[in-house]
Amino acid sequence: MGNGIAHVFAQHGWDTVVVDVSAEALDRALKTIAANTERQVKKGVLTAAERSALLGRIRTSAALEGAAGADLVVEAASEDRDVKFRLFRALDRAAPPAAVLATNTSSISITAIAGQTARPAQVIGMHFMNPVPVMPLVEVVRGLQTSDETAQRVGEIARALGKTPVEVHDAPGFVSNRVLMPMINEAIFCVMEGVATPEAVDQVMTLGMNHPVGPLALADLIGLDVCLAILEVLHRDLGDDKYRPAPLLRTMVAAGRLGRKAGQGFYGYRD
Repeated sequence: MGNGIAHVFAQHGWDTVVVDVSAEALDRALKTIAANTERQVKKGVLTAAERSALLGRIRTSAALEGAAGADLVVEAASEDRDVKFRLFRALDRAAPPAAVLATNTSSISITAIAGQTARPAQVIGMHFMNPVPVMPLVEVVRGLQTSDETAQRVGEIARALGKTPVEVHDAPGFVSNRVLMPMINEAIFCVMEGVATPEAVDQVMTLGMNHPVGPLALADLIGLDVCLAILEVLHRDLGDDKYRPAPLLRTMVAAGRLGRKAGQGFYGYRD
């Protein structure tokens, strides 16, 4: 998600710093952005000159000091409450006082994240969809103390990126994952109980319900570990067993079958 977010901001004229503790992850991000922009040139979305300018707007940093001059920070770390809390405490110190601190979290409370900072009015959810350069939605999530000014500013930024901002209020899973994850979880239960194969489940939803991609293929794209983390937040914070993660999902995550990024999930992937 991080490289996709950086790609879109740089494409629309923002000087962008990609920050990660891993030099390998930064190198991989730049290679992914380069490959994706090359594909955009072949499709006629970008010219070669625009691609060159886009890549020139991106630099990397292995430390949060990379946020020192930022107007906007968009955090896209793993879906782990403790990781995000530590990051936002550090970002609050590293970023300029006027900067907006946004999180791309899929399910964790914006209010709780904002509570780690001295600027809760400037903390907001900016939940992009994957793949970021393609998907038009940005779920703009207001925490309890998010100011009107911050929400308006982030909505304007999203529109300037060619996205459609949809404002929602802070709740476990927001709207997107509160609706999506139970569907994915139920699809996994269907496979676990022998009701149908993954291919059959996905065909029912694509051919019968007109979904562009089946729930299990989508779970592989999102990452099964991410799906599990979101369902655990929903189950814990809403206290309803309808969000209980399917045992098969836990088993696959434990086995390292995380989807596309691992080469194996409900389907196999060469790349």
